[in-house]
Amino acid sequence: MTDSEKRRGRGTDKRRRLTAAAAKVLHEQGVERTTLADIAGEAGVPVGNVYYYFKTKDDLVKAALTEHTAHLAELTGRLDELADPRDRLKALVEGWIEQRETAARHGCPTGTLAVELDKRADDVLDLQVGGVIRKLLDWAEGQFRELGLPDPGGLAVTLVAAYQGMSLLTNALRDPEIMTQQGDRIIRWLDSLTAESTPAPDRSAP
Repeated sequence: MTDSEKRRGRGTDKRRRLTAAAAKVLHEQGVERTTLADIAGEAGVPVGNVYYYFKTKDDLVKAALTEHTAHLAELTGRLDELADPRDRLKALVEGWIEQRETAARHGCPTGTLAVELDKRADDVLDLQVGGVIRKLLDWAEGQFRELGLPDPGGLAVTLVAAYQGMSLLTNALRDPEIMTQQGDRIIRWLDSLTAESTPAPDRSAP
């Protein structure tokens, strides 16, 4: 490997670390409270390196969205290895439940970012974060369609809306058990769906 290739490899690794750090810190602190120094500290690089790769905070937000998109693609790729689409959907929900402590502290990474960016009326970044959520909706719709269920798009919206709702409550009340309880109900709802009947999630069952 030449010196040029080594430098290029180090640069790629540094950018990747900064991108991952941006996604993590923006989720934990929000866009307004996060500084470029915070990102540099999380990534373990000099703050000047942040300016080299990302000129503005908006550039970091875009990098974080890229990280969220890549994470979602990796997650759904693993889920797609399961033979049954219902099992894929249930595994998705189980993954949400496993993240209940993080949800209690910081909420959903994309959901909280979408809410914050929407306050910036002159900004298009809110549309970009919506694109990440759209990718999840499209994936979920594909699973419901593969199951042969009516209105797969509507079912996907119900599923993702339920996730966003339970993430919001879990965070607002700092209670991870809300994620556990509501996640279990969503799993039971998924088990109940048939081509003949598509009831809404059971919100009264213990």
